[in-house]
Amino acid sequence: MKIKFYGTAAAEGFPGMFCSCETCEKARKAGGKNIRTRSQTVIDNELMIDFSADSYLHTLNYGLDLRKIKACLLTHGHDDHFYPYDFHYRAYGYAYFMNENEKEPLQIYSTKASVNDSLHIIDDTKKRDEKSVNWNEIVPFKTYEILNYKVTPLKADHAKNLDPVIYIIEKDGNVILYAHDTGYFLDETWEYIENSNIKFDFVSLDCTSILNEKAYNNHMGLKACCDVKERILKKNATEKTVFCLHHFSHNGKLIYDDLVPVAKEFGFEVTYDSAEFVIGE
Repeated sequence: MKIKFYGTAAAEGFPGMFCSCETCEKARKAGGKNIRTRSQTVIDNELMIDFSADSYLHTLNYGLDLRKIKACLLTHGHDDHFYPYDFHYRAYGYAYFMNENEKEPLQIYSTKASVNDSLHIIDDTKKRDEKSVNWNEIVPFKTYEILNYKVTPLKADHAKNLDPVIYIIEKDGNVILYAHDTGYFLDETWEYIENSNIKFDFVSLDCTSILNEKAYNNHMGLKACCDVKERILKKNATEKTVFCLHHFSHNGKLIYDDLVPVAKEFGFEVTYDSAEFVIGE
């Protein structure tokens, strides 16, 4: 499997779009990998995780080909992870496919609470073009066959009113744990993971708060990520498991250039916009 991170920031972007804090100014000056857009990830060019408000920007800057995306998993309904207004532009009149007879709806998967306030947008798009987009309800701790993947949503510690989830994604014997947005895992999520006998090949952890050692709820910092890693290593990892930090806020106080050496000390890779990892080679 190939996992590519197109956007790696928290909701306000990094640097924050209206912010003049020291960290944001440092990111602007440094440029390159220190500039982060809102969170979005794609597996094997076909399975998307979250539909960011920066999706169009990712098509222009990083080569994201939305025409190849067949399914989209949503972690939750916050608009930096789910921006449904752009679904309109997959409908006929805005988007023309090489063969309209072979066009299939983009399949969206989420908990019901995550889309309660935006289902009308999807419905309006379907009225314009029934092959534009289709929503599918998922529930935590149940495994689904999506494309050629086994996908298991687990409960996240985040905005509880949205019934947020993180994901286990499996294909061809390779297993990814994608854990954004979440704090330190809930007891029921740990119970599922530790009773599953799964060995993760790649683990991506929410590190929104970076240097904040008290960040364990709603989001995590590096200290909480280290605790999650230590617990996973006891039963659900191998010596080859890659642990990765993702989803960063300027409130965490470190730009990419400064975070990389710190993360390396604790055995973590660090994502940046357009970062790509190949799993199972």
